[in-house]
Amino acid sequence: MDGSGILKGLGVTLKRLIDTYVDDFKRGKSRYYTQEGIEYRRSAEVKGIFTVQYPEEKLPVPEEFRFVPFLVYEETPEGEQKIRCTSCGICTKVCPAQCIWIERTTDPKTGRPRPEPADFHIDIDLCMNCGLCAEYCPFDAIKMDHVYELATYDRSNNVLDLQRLLKPVSYYAEIRPNNYQREEEARRKAEEAKRKAAEARAKAKAAREAAKAKKQEAKKE
Repeated sequence: MDGSGILKGLGVTLKRLIDTYVDDFKRGKSRYYTQEGIEYRRSAEVKGIFTVQYPEEKLPVPEEFRFVPFLVYEETPEGEQKIRCTSCGICTKVCPAQCIWIERTTDPKTGRPRPEPADFHIDIDLCMNCGLCAEYCPFDAIKMDHVYELATYDRSNNVLDLQRLLKPVSYYAEIRPNNYQREEEARRKAEEAKRKAAEARAKAKAAREAAKAKKQEAKKE
């Protein structure tokens, strides 16, 4: 009740203030507005103020950070965009907020649906950024983005269509390198297993045909 607690608290604030100026003097311009300065202020060694001067400075987000989903496409040798999405609709079923709508492409000749989206919409005002759509997608076609500055004055801009959702696989490899490598390694192993299975079937078929031919020759003799 003698006010010593208040004095101790003010002492901590005063120490932080002094440490800030001392550290500014030691580090100079490298303490602010540089990647080195941001990493230093994120560490346990920081002295004084460790606030990031947002939006001029931004903290790097971790790889598993997730925000609004985006659709992945691959570039063909002809320069065309090959969208991984097959419009199967699994993402729409698992989405808790029901913020995803897919319009499937229809073949004009047969009238049957084709495995590609004619349009794809996500309402980011409803999106919970839970990542279930990306987790359950069987084709690795939908991923969670790192872009989080999406504020706008027009709410209609928050319904993203297919063209605004599309991003190349190189972008995904850049923001999530570890995940990309794991997925590519799993894809490579699956393709290798598929190739070996095909070779085994081909060998078995050749062996059966050889045995059949040998049997027919034996009958002729």
